[in-house]
Amino acid sequence: MSSITVTHFTDPGCPFAYSASPALAVLRWRYRDQLDWRLVTIGLAEDPQRYVDAGYTPTRSTIGQQSYFKRFGMPLLMEPRARVTATSRACRAIVATRLLFPGREDEVLRALQLGWFTTPLLLDEDADIAQALARVDGLDVDAVVGAIDAHDTIAAYEDDKEQTRSAEGGPTDFQGKARQTDGPVRYSAPSLVFHSSAGQRLEAGGFQTIDAYDVLIANLDPTLEREAPPEHAIDALRS
Repeated sequence: MSSITVTHFTDPGCPFAYSASPALAVLRWRYRDQLDWRLVTIGLAEDPQRYVDAGYTPTRSTIGQQSYFKRFGMPLLMEPRARVTATSRACRAIVATRLLFPGREDEVLRALQLGWFTTPLLLDEDADIAQALARVDGLDVDAVVGAIDAHDTIAAYEDDKEQTRSAEGGPTDFQGKARQTDGPVRYSAPSLVFHSSAGQRLEAGGFQTIDAYDVLIANLDPTLEREAPPEHAIDALRS
């Protein structure tokens, strides 16, 4: 069977990436195992000071999410969290999962996103990361959290960041969807890069609609099988 590799650049603290969850669920349902997903963490902030210096506050973030992102239909917490947080430790929890329990990193991403946007958890603190990950059935949360500072995890995370910061001059940059926040031009979250088995490569940088993803897939491989919509939306979310 034909397949397409999808490199998914994302960060659990990005509201655009969180808002794109329904479109990504449709892709997973529609093409099933014909898409081979590879998750790469962006690492939006190693330290919350960057956001503090830019004028962000917990209240400002909450108001911004309610005023702009509520339109996308994802649940959002009305309560500001205690302080501004960085995303690096949560990203490293995803990377640790990828190393320890390959194939479960997407579940961990979803749990961290829900923790980030629907609870007041501080997801740069290990105890709160563990609490968010407790919703992932059968995951050894202690092992994941215990590996956040492991040498292999940090090395893999730094490799993720290097891959992410390679968008300069490409389609994502051309479309104005790339960002430059800490040096090199990087992919914004969520960015999807599609690679066909024939060696073709197409980018959907930043927040896009399901139609944009579908057009790229149709051009890469029109021989793929396309699943009809499920009878119940929850079936797609569980796939």
